[in-house]
Amino acid sequence: MTTLKAETRDKNVKAKRLRREGYVTGNVFGREITGSIPVKIGQREVERLLKTSNKGSQLMLEVDGKTYDVLIKEIDYDAMKNQVTEIDFQALVSNEKVRSVAEVVLLNHEKVVDGILQQKLEEISYKALPAALVDRIEIDVESMKIGDVVLVKDLAIASNPDIDLMTDPEAVVVTVTRAHNAPAEEETEETDAAADTKKDAAKKEEK
Repeated sequence: MTTLKAETRDKNVKAKRLRREGYVTGNVFGREITGSIPVKIGQREVERLLKTSNKGSQLMLEVDGKTYDVLIKEIDYDAMKNQVTEIDFQALVSNEKVRSVAEVVLLNHEKVVDGILQQKLEEISYKALPAALVDRIEIDVESMKIGDVVLVKDLAIASNPDIDLMTDPEAVVVTVTRAHNAPAEEETEETDAAADTKKDAAKKEEK
């Protein structure tokens, strides 16, 4: 499991100052933590972490020598600077179910050439014990065709007895629809055919 090092931060020091110094601020909270633990993490360490982890991922967080089994609960981005500004963690307790999300990742989407692939859900919400946490759901869409639909209830996570789904099981995750111009093309063909018929009729009358 991934380990990330952090330091406790002084609440009297403004977050903006820490960010200028190259840190990402955050907090650690949980059932066995009084209040929360304010932390700071190096920007580079966070960037490396997010190459393999995301919201909903589980990891070991080392704060001033003490290690916590945590869940990445929230990640805040500064879109203008294209960097993470805040990251919050929930310390896990083995016998306590936590609410989390699993990222939906589509595989082989570039191989869907018949129709338009539409991803309706980016993540699935659920509750589970720490041992059953899932941070990523992969769906191979290579064989999907126009009219095909994948619902939440079709995913493996929905049949996992250790997981309580929070997202509607009937919600659409991904579907393939007909291109918008397809009906128009069919209509054009029908219009052209009708026009040809009228022309033929006119020619017969002239004769």
